[in-house]
Amino acid sequence: MAMSATEIETLIRIALPDALVTVEDLAGDGDHYAARIVSESFRGRSRIQQHQMVFSALGGRMGGALHALALQTSIPEARPQEPTR
Repeated sequence: MAMSATEIETLIRIALPDALVTVEDLAGDGDHYAARIVSESFRGRSRIQQHQMVFSALGGRMGGALHALALQTSIPEARPQEPTR
Protein backbone atom coordinates (compact mmCIF):
# COMPACT_ATOMS: atom_id res chain seq x y z
CA MET A 1 0.00 0.00 0.00
CA ALA A 2 1.35 3.41 -0.99
CA MET A 3 2.03 6.25 1.45
CA SER A 4 0.57 9.73 1.21
CA ALA A 5 2.64 12.90 1.26
CA THR A 6 0.95 13.78 4.55
CA GLU A 7 2.07 10.50 6.14
CA ILE A 8 5.67 11.08 5.04
CA GLU A 9 5.62 14.65 6.34
CA THR A 10 4.13 13.56 9.68
CA LEU A 11 6.75 10.85 10.27
CA ILE A 12 9.58 13.27 9.51
CA ARG A 13 8.13 15.97 11.79
CA ILE A 14 7.78 13.49 14.65
CA ALA A 15 11.49 12.60 14.38
CA LEU A 16 12.64 16.16 13.62
CA PRO A 17 10.16 18.47 15.40
CA ASP A 18 11.90 21.69 14.32
CA ALA A 19 11.92 20.71 10.63
CA LEU A 20 10.32 22.60 7.80
CA VAL A 21 9.11 19.80 5.52
CA THR A 22 7.79 19.96 1.98
CA VAL A 23 6.77 16.72 0.25
CA GLU A 24 5.74 16.51 -3.40
CA ASP A 25 4.23 13.50 -5.20
CA LEU A 26 6.32 13.45 -8.38
CA ALA A 27 4.29 10.99 -10.45
CA GLY A 28 0.84 11.22 -8.87
CA ASP A 29 1.04 7.52 -8.01
CA GLY A 30 1.78 7.70 -4.28
CA ASP A 31 5.08 5.90 -4.88
CA HIS A 32 7.53 8.55 -6.07
CA TYR A 33 8.13 11.59 -3.88
CA ALA A 34 10.56 14.43 -3.43
CA ALA A 35 11.06 15.92 0.02
CA ARG A 36 12.81 19.08 1.11
CA ILE A 37 13.70 19.15 4.81
CA VAL A 38 15.30 22.08 6.62
CA SER A 39 16.31 21.35 10.20
CA GLU A 40 18.77 22.63 12.78
CA SER A 41 19.24 18.96 13.72
CA PHE A 42 21.29 18.56 10.52
CA ARG A 43 23.94 21.08 11.61
CA GLY A 44 27.42 19.53 11.73
CA ARG A 45 26.27 16.33 10.03
CA SER A 46 27.27 15.10 6.59
CA ARG A 47 24.69 14.89 3.81
CA ILE A 48 24.71 11.08 4.20
CA GLN A 49 24.03 11.38 7.94
CA GLN A 50 21.21 13.85 7.25
CA HIS A 51 19.59 11.45 4.79
CA GLN A 52 20.02 8.56 7.22
CA MET A 53 18.15 10.60 9.83
CA VAL A 54 15.24 11.06 7.43
CA PHE A 55 15.19 7.39 6.38
CA SER A 56 15.27 6.40 10.04
CA ALA A 57 12.24 8.65 10.64
CA LEU A 58 10.36 6.68 7.99
CA GLY A 59 10.74 3.54 10.07
CA GLY A 60 11.75 1.05 7.39
CA ARG A 61 9.02 2.01 4.92
CA MET A 62 11.54 2.72 2.11
CA GLY A 63 11.40 -0.02 -0.47
CA GLY A 64 8.02 -1.18 0.82
CA ALA A 65 5.18 1.29 1.27
CA LEU A 66 7.43 4.01 -0.12
CA HIS A 67 9.14 3.14 -3.39
CA ALA A 68 11.21 6.27 -4.14
CA LEU A 69 12.06 9.42 -2.21
CA ALA A 70 14.38 12.11 -3.56
CA LEU A 71 15.78 14.08 -0.62
CA GLN A 72 17.08 17.61 -0.33
CA THR A 73 18.24 18.37 3.21
CA SER A 74 19.73 21.54 4.64
CA ILE A 75 20.17 23.61 7.78
CA PRO A 76 18.32 26.91 8.25
CA GLU A 77 20.02 29.91 6.69
CA ALA A 78 21.31 32.53 9.06
CA ARG A 79 19.31 35.73 8.99
CA PRO A 80 21.27 38.90 8.32
CA GLN A 81 21.76 41.07 11.39
CA GLU A 82 19.87 44.36 11.50
CA PRO A 83 22.27 47.30 11.53
CA THR A 84 22.49 49.08 14.86
CA ARG A 85 21.63 52.74 14.88
